Amino acid sequence: MDISARVDYAVRAMLILADADARGAGPISIDTLASEQDLPRKFLEAIFADLRRADLVVSRRGARGGYVLSRARTEISVGDVFRAVDGPLAEVRGLRPHETEYHGVASHLPSLWVAVRASLREVLDDTSIEDLRTGNLPDRVRRLVAAPDAWRNR
Repeated sequence: MDISARVDYAVRAMLILADADARGAGPISIDTLASEQDLPRKFLEAIFADLRRADLVVSRRGARGGYVLSRARTEISVGDVFRAVDGPLAEVRGLRPHETEYHGVASHLPSLWVAVRASLREVLDDTSIEDLRTGNLPDRVRRLVAAPDAWRNR
């Protein structure tokens, strides 16, 4: 699985908004978001257009304007952010895993693709931006991270 720069930047920016929300701070400008995580400003503007369309953030106008989360930090999953900026979690040649069809010896392959998508959902949809911000990850995510070979390249 390739995690795009769009997803990486979007999650990092959402963590900044979640942290601001936790501190009771007001809206955060694109300039502040970009400088806090050293993100490209123009790219971040495009990402925030997607986040706004997905109803994950709200923009506030004015001298002290910027962005805030559209709902509680605990109600926004990493999967929500991923889908907002990059589309579906898993695709096979532009198809959803359950839409694939193979014949002969490959006939069971759609089941594997569906399982891959389900495992991504388990991690990304069950982890909120708040979980990630605090490091209080769901048990199943902590178990995966703690697996002996989790951090080893293959």
